[in-house]
Amino acid sequence: MHLFDRLLDAKDRLAPVQSQYRVLFEDPAQPDAAACVLVPDPNWMAAALAGGVLPPIDTYLRDQSVPDGERKEHPYAEPIGPMTEEEAIEYLIMKDIPPRVWRDYKGNRQIMKIVPVELIPSDRSFRNAWRVSQEPINQKEAA
Repeated sequence: MHLFDRLLDAKDRLAPVQSQYRVLFEDPAQPDAAACVLVPDPNWMAAALAGGVLPPIDTYLRDQSVPDGERKEHPYAEPIGPMTEEEAIEYLIMKDIPPRVWRDYKGNRQIMKIVPVELIPSDRSFRNAWRVSQEPINQKEAA
């Protein structure tokens, strides 16, 4: 079954799951841009946690080099099993954030953090000025 059909089926039969995490990141290709916030779709998260819907992440990564118009592998790949919420966030990072952020960046500052939803301000007044803090989130991270 095609990935789109599996996602539609999962949306019909699974209750949406709100993730407790957000991914805050800066794009090194756009140094003057504000930080971005990746928010997992609740229906996608439910599918990831249930399993049997999403293809292996390596199929998405291989498809990045396939020219537009050519057949992509990931929609037809055999689905993988259930993931934990943390694994699903890592999968989403590799799928939706450019590799220059999560894999290739060699700078001296942190440009990506996985944070609890509570650390993202609900007041968006100064959203265009957000940056990734260089301070540790908690004592465990500082060690």
